Amino acid sequence: MDDLKNIVSKNIIYLRTNNKMTQLELGNLLSYSDKAVSKWERGEAVPDAYVLMKLSTLFNVSVDYLLREHDEKELKAITRHRADRRIISLISILGIWTLAITIFAICWFNGSAQWLVFVYALPVSFIAMIVFTAIWGKKKNNAYFISLLVWSILSALYFTLMQYNWWFLFVIGVPAQIIILLSFRIRIRAEKAGLSEM
Repeated sequence: MDDLKNIVSKNIIYLRTNNKMTQLELGNLLSYSDKAVSKWERGEAVPDAYVLMKLSTLFNVSVDYLLREHDEKELKAITRHRADRRIISLISILGIWTLAITIFAICWFNGSAQWLVFVYALPVSFIAMIVFTAIWGKKKNNAYFISLLVWSILSALYFTLMQYNWWFLFVIGVPAQIIILLSFRIRIRAEKAGLSEM
């Protein structure tokens, strides 16, 4: 049992520090105190099955990963895998903006500079970030990206219809922002209560 405690301890420490989290931040995400996290990391206790499942989801690893010992090569491979995900996200965003610049250049050479292309590139970028965050990242960050998406869509509509002075479009953003914040708050509470499948 002591071996298991030490293995789980090392894995939690590695995952937490690799994700630049404090014990308090990890505890808050798991609905536990930083003292409980400290106890796990000192090898004084092993988290129960429910916490192991939450840790595996949070760090995007299997429960088996948390219960096994890993050599340096395997840990480096996991770190590289995470870096690859960030690079894929960055390449996708750069691809969107490269396409926007290309469309702008083509229009400019044809005598009609379409600066709105850059305004439309913003919501497309936020959609990509929402997808990547939902798949690989911290899902709680999607609240920010969804908010930015809503405001960028409203901005794109405003600039497209600027001749009509439809400033009131931004009024729509206020209730939309409130809905986003409340829905993410409900989701966080449900996850803390273990009801995320509802």
